[in-house]
Amino acid sequence: MRLKDNYATVRQRSEAICAPLKTEDYVVQPVVDVSPPKWHLGHTTWFFETFLLKPNVPGYTEFDPDYNFVFNSYYESVGARVIRTNRGNLSRPAVEDVMRYRQHVDRAMENLLDQPLTPELETLIVLGLNHEEQHQELLYTDIKYILGHNPLFPAYCEEKATGATVGADKGPDMLSIPEGIYEIGYEGDGFCFDNEQQRHRVYLQPYQISTRLVTNAEYLAFIEAGGYQDFRFWHAEGWDWVKQQLTHAPLYWHQVDGKWMHYTWQGLQPLDLGAPLCHINYYEATAYAAWKGMRLPTEFEWEAAAPQLSWGERWEWTESAYLPYPGFTKAPGAIGEYNGKFMVSQMVLRGGSEVTPPGHSRITYRNFFHPSLRWQFMGIRLAK
Repeated sequence: MRLKDNYATVRQRSEAICAPLKTEDYVVQPVVDVSPPKWHLGHTTWFFETFLLKPNVPGYTEFDPDYNFVFNSYYESVGARVIRTNRGNLSRPAVEDVMRYRQHVDRAMENLLDQPLTPELETLIVLGLNHEEQHQELLYTDIKYILGHNPLFPAYCEEKATGATVGADKGPDMLSIPEGIYEIGYEGDGFCFDNEQQRHRVYLQPYQISTRLVTNAEYLAFIEAGGYQDFRFWHAEGWDWVKQQLTHAPLYWHQVDGKWMHYTWQGLQPLDLGAPLCHINYYEATAYAAWKGMRLPTEFEWEAAAPQLSWGERWEWTESAYLPYPGFTKAPGAIGEYNGKFMVSQMVLRGGSEVTPPGHSRITYRNFFHPSLRWQFMGIRLAK
């Protein structure tokens, strides 16, 4: 019964995230990395239909055979799909059709959840729920990008909370971590993604790590010091990105009549100097760290120190490439495509953010993105 309740809670939360939207907001795709909210709602439903219902429920009636092509994301073993750049061209199926699709699958899943389940089926359902929770975070980030690039800067929700103030006038208190051998990776009987395994040991030199995140005020000092005009602080690829994108500030920052503003859930607002910095990419994070004469922590340094840190306001860039742990193996079939195939050209982020689903963050969670991306809720913690 608990699994059935969890299923209902997760599915309802996805729709609640979209509740403040207008119908027109559901179909917009401003850039390739952002998917329309309607697509997220359909894709997470497709996951349960494709991997749970069709193989395991005799006589299950597929809602629409074309939806496998529409809502498959990157699973090569499941068949052809709409390429990512074309998701915004999907005026059909309509939003109301996608909602009926969700209802159709939910009714079938509720019936399945009333039956005795094998351990393998339970594991797959839990994966599906965690998959939808990942898309709930993407829903928030994609909605913010969609509305934040609307020329009118409309508010998403006046009541939606933002990141807590860090305290711009407080010095960077550093936590000292001694050298030694540390256990890294997931341990326990609960859920984790395959990229969090296998647990293994790493040797770390002594280091220091900041007890708090970099604030908007601190990053503004980097901007005002000419940080975006000085190649010395940037990786070569990062400096190319700055020149190509003509970038001079974090995503959603705007100068209006000589004052810094930023787009928030409440629309365009004066920049909150005490809030933790957000929406910067790896290039910007490493440039700022270099300007401060410091660096980013590795993901292993972050995990070793995390029990003594306050974290969860921002995904924190690390200095670690996204690679498999020793002993990592991909599951057979489509499920094996979940993480392993992306272990190239990505950097690891640790922690969580203000839009991470409840209970979905853990110290061993390995988020990953390309160094140029910054539409996620990404910030900086310094190390040396």
